[in-house]
Amino acid sequence: MRPLEGVRVVDFSRVLAGPMATQILAELGAEVIKIERPGGGDESRAFEPRLPGGESAYFFAFNRGKRSVTLDLSTGRGQEIARGLAHDADVVVENFLPGAMDRWGLGYTDLAKENPRLVYVSSTGFGRSGPYSARKGYDTVFQALSGVMHLTGHPGTPPAKAGVPVADLTSGLWIAVAALAGLAGRGATGLGSHVDLAMMDVQVSLLAVAAARLFALDEDPARTGTEHPGRVPSAAFECADGRWLHISGSDAHWRPLCAVLGLDALADDPELAANAGRLAHRERVTAALGGAIAGWPRDALAEALRAAGVPAGEVNSVREALTDPHIAARRMVGHFDHPAEGRFPALRTPLRLDGADPPEPAAPPLLGADTDAVLTDLLGLDEAELALLRDEGTI
Repeated sequence: MRPLEGVRVVDFSRVLAGPMATQILAELGAEVIKIERPGGGDESRAFEPRLPGGESAYFFAFNRGKRSVTLDLSTGRGQEIARGLAHDADVVVENFLPGAMDRWGLGYTDLAKENPRLVYVSSTGFGRSGPYSARKGYDTVFQALSGVMHLTGHPGTPPAKAGVPVADLTSGLWIAVAALAGLAGRGATGLGSHVDLAMMDVQVSLLAVAAARLFALDEDPARTGTEHPGRVPSAAFECADGRWLHISGSDAHWRPLCAVLGLDALADDPELAANAGRLAHRERVTAALGGAIAGWPRDALAEALRAAGVPAGEVNSVREALTDPHIAARRMVGHFDHPAEGRFPALRTPLRLDGADPPEPAAPPLLGADTDAVLTDLLGLDEAELALLRDEGTI
């Protein structure tokens, strides 16, 4: 048993944020019906990297466990079928520009007339209101506009994007939160709701710590590389073997850190005993730490620091992270069997719920693989009707 069994989601979203959210819902037990364009489907099906059978590993990462229905939403018959699928749905997720679903008769107002219990999540770049609402945008555009890109990188270097598509990924999490909150609210009131979720708003919400500095100190934060603006030490240091180790410690860790590194003079300096003093002398402290750490191999130093109770983390590559013994013990890398590509690895949904079956990676659907079954089972269409819809290009 999984917690969302019995919940039906009709997913009109494409590419990353929306599909990521609905994949989470699917792996928690929801039935997710993914609506795709006939012929091409979700545009991410054509994204790199491509696999030997022609499928996209990008698409695989965000569309596991769903049912694929091809449907041309620009046609009257396609819109009618979409309304039929939404009639008994619990959740609709869409990420078209504001107004597109309304023009097709698939907006919240239209669908809620027939299904007042519907939870409808509109995920857009800039929201359904405001001067930027009609703008288009991608992950890096939101990183730039929100200030996230301005904060990323080292001092004196150009701004940098985050190493992962953080705007898309965090927006996907908020879409899932919105759907679950809507379902919880419906349980109390019996009525659904329309959620207006903007990717730009999500990115601005990530500025919480940076905004606190602006609000408290009137300081517009700048790039600090791996250093923390309010804590010393907290930075990545290069070790003797050219690998990097990130160390982050509070006042309680300061003397043990100095002891491991043989920095007795720093440990005995009363000005450096508290974080405020180390902040005031950041350059001196960081230079001393960097010089001492440069004489240690990374793994040996990491082991010594952890033995002394000092928080430290190796700066791993993706390969190193995914083969880490702790990640293996937590079974974060699973597999699914795909009809075109065979057995393929997948990162698990990271929830472990007592009393429920754990989320298991399921295969992403082939384009339109479930069209006939879904339209037959849910809408009662027969073979002749399906053939006509296929001939006219609606499915």
